[in-house]
Amino acid sequence: MKNFCHTALLSLSFSLTMTVQPIQAADSVLKGELKPFGKTSDGKAVDEYVLTNTHGMTVSIISRGATIRRIVTADRSGKMADVVNGFDDVAGYEGDGNQYFGCTTGRVCNRIAGGKFTLDGKEYTLATNNDPNHLHGGAERSLDKVVWKGKLIEPQGGVGAAFSYTSPDGEEGYPGNLKITVRYTLTDENKLSIHYLATTDAATPVNLTNHAYFNLSGAGSATVLDHELKLEADSYTPTDDTLIPTGEIAGVKGTVLDFRKSTRLGDRIERLTDTAALGYDHNFVLRNNTGRNALAATLRDPSSGRTLKIYTQEPGIQLYSGNFLKGQTGKGGKTYAHRSAMCLEDQHYPDSVNQPEFPSTILRPGETYKKSTVYEFSAE
Repeated sequence: MKNFCHTALLSLSFSLTMTVQPIQAADSVLKGELKPFGKTSDGKAVDEYVLTNTHGMTVSIISRGATIRRIVTADRSGKMADVVNGFDDVAGYEGDGNQYFGCTTGRVCNRIAGGKFTLDGKEYTLATNNDPNHLHGGAERSLDKVVWKGKLIEPQGGVGAAFSYTSPDGEEGYPGNLKITVRYTLTDENKLSIHYLATTDAATPVNLTNHAYFNLSGAGSATVLDHELKLEADSYTPTDDTLIPTGEIAGVKGTVLDFRKSTRLGDRIERLTDTAALGYDHNFVLRNNTGRNALAATLRDPSSGRTLKIYTQEPGIQLYSGNFLKGQTGKGGKTYAHRSAMCLEDQHYPDSVNQPEFPSTILRPGETYKKSTVYEFSAE
């Protein structure tokens, strides 16, 4: 299964909203707002793009890292809450409290063994920023740490923002000039879609995802362990002690990783506390192999009634239970405690570039990387 097709890079033909208006009440029309968010430590301006639908659901994305900063959505009683981790200023995103909150992750998300891979007979060396492995695209100029060029867009049936960035040849050790576009669209059906496009002038691995941390009770709530999760996966990729896949595909039946039925996240997690993952940090092999979007995960918070469904055409999804959250201070002074948020990252498998039996992550000149993720929110 490959998510690349031999077509030219699709152009975005959406019009830019020229008049910036403040977000109004929920009885207003779909609208987007562009406003300054601050500057990076080296003086680059960062903008925030605020998308609101007619139900009052709001999504904010900042241009540093093309990062989801806020998702505000209703519970069963109509009460609104922000359900993703983030910060109130650029300094927060540049600080050591930021654990990839909401960012576009890559060029290659997840881990690459030993920070090395060989492509077309040439070995490439990457940062080992998750000793002894490479993680989430690198240490200094990974996609989450650069400022993207953004604009408001008006896609049919929604409101959105598009971000573009060209990662130059050799950035973080990767070959090829990689041109990337990430487009966010919010609809009146409370769906947030993320569309990724990329082209290259030299063969290079590409595996992009979003690294949002969710707590459907509201970001900063004490725990995510009461959430109920169902994954459309019968198997997973076992790993070694450094969380690199062994190459095996193993069944989840009868294990702590069996989420084929909706299961409370905390029911079995303590059986993983003494493992290398320190909880859930596992790639699941999704059943869908059609190359088209299908339901991958259903996450529900019984206390609020909020439900998140994730649709993707990717072969895998990484479940991470916030094992390294350390009590850092986030938006509104809220504390992000250990296991108080979780990630569901749709992706190709970790270390695919070194494991030819896994679905390929190699993008070549003349091909287009295309991926779509949909987050669908509801409450009951």
